[in-house]
Amino acid sequence: MIPRYTRPEMASIWEPQTRFKIWFEIEAHAADAQAELGVIPKEAAKTIWAKAKHATFNVERIDEIERETKHDVIAFLTHLAEIVGPEARFVHQGMTSSDVLDTCLNVQLTRAADLLISDLDKVLAALKKRAFEHKMTPTIGRSHGIHAEPVTFGLKLAYAYAEFSRARERLVAARKEVATCAISGAVGTFAQIDPRVEEHVAKAMGLEPEPISTQVIPRDRHAMYFATLGVIASSVERLAIEIRHLQRTEVLEAEEFFSEGQKGSSAMPHKRNPVLSENLTGLSRMVRAYAMPAMENVALWHERDISHSSAERMIGPDATVTLDFALMRLAGLIEKLLIYPANMQKNLDRLGGLVHSQRLLIALTQKGASREDAYKYVQRNAMPVWRGEGDFQTLLKKDPDVKKHLSDAEIEEQFDLGYHFKHVDTIFRRVFGES
Repeated sequence: MIPRYTRPEMASIWEPQTRFKIWFEIEAHAADAQAELGVIPKEAAKTIWAKAKHATFNVERIDEIERETKHDVIAFLTHLAEIVGPEARFVHQGMTSSDVLDTCLNVQLTRAADLLISDLDKVLAALKKRAFEHKMTPTIGRSHGIHAEPVTFGLKLAYAYAEFSRARERLVAARKEVATCAISGAVGTFAQIDPRVEEHVAKAMGLEPEPISTQVIPRDRHAMYFATLGVIASSVERLAIEIRHLQRTEVLEAEEFFSEGQKGSSAMPHKRNPVLSENLTGLSRMVRAYAMPAMENVALWHERDISHSSAERMIGPDATVTLDFALMRLAGLIEKLLIYPANMQKNLDRLGGLVHSQRLLIALTQKGASREDAYKYVQRNAMPVWRGEGDFQTLLKKDPDVKKHLSDAEIEEQFDLGYHFKHVDTIFRRVFGES
């Protein structure tokens, strides 16, 4: 985790103290279940909670023990015994380290998902507000980076809203898929521990029992979780790149908010750079990169190995922390985005009406021209305008082949900008529902 790109609430999920608290809760809930089953004394289970529930675990002490034992869970259990006393001998009975580690990781991932879902809600709220604000603000649609046909800026933002709505649905599904608990013992057979212990711990920790584990929870669940984060990051980058393009000097249809006292360049005082969007592009690359080791972690040897462990210690915190920061940055960027309708109109007019070429094509075919001829007539009048040699409407009115099919009034009719927006309300209802 890089402090520059870390928000405290998400970071706290991955702090050692939080991790050890979760480990303790797993062990203590398991002890409760064991006590109810008569495997350990009920007084021992009560003592475990009483002695350690409000304890602050000594991270340095645990690290010290681990340097000798070379085993993190044993180091924790040794330290827990120092706190609990003799009754600690009833802790971890019939369990294996992965029961604690995997269940804890899934608790952390579900908590992280809850924060990310909240972040997505903020992004969605910002997009919806600005989309309705510019629902009918005309701008040029581009394909291949080239002027195509008119759209509205509200439609651009509605498109992003729909995209992030899907992102939210995927994340909710990924959270559900990873929210499982395994307390099944060595190689997952429950030979040394009753399955009812797992059921009890799962319920207490807000998880579902893993239907079948080996010595680990299946890693395809985690692969889907991190892949989902990667897809969300791709959506972040798509919107960030759109903003970067719109802020280019020769376009300047939208611009990141530039605060009082902000500096864009150490050399050029005039610069106002899209640094937030560029930052989001970079962060998105990192989140996507974390998905690959998660997929490679699916293939473990037999019932268990620990090749996944080192990767997960990094990608768990880093992917969630990075995406959390990126989503909140994106929400703020959209909320404060400067939008320039006058520049949008100026850019719409740059090609002298060429953006209406399809309407002319269709109008000619409806009046009897073949599609091939209609395309030829429109294109031969469009190309001089593209080169800056005339006005499209004027050239069309002088073209004898066009005039065979369309009157001047009918030609002019095809240049109505509002024609392109007649279904904006329909699209908004599809995206946002009835408003």
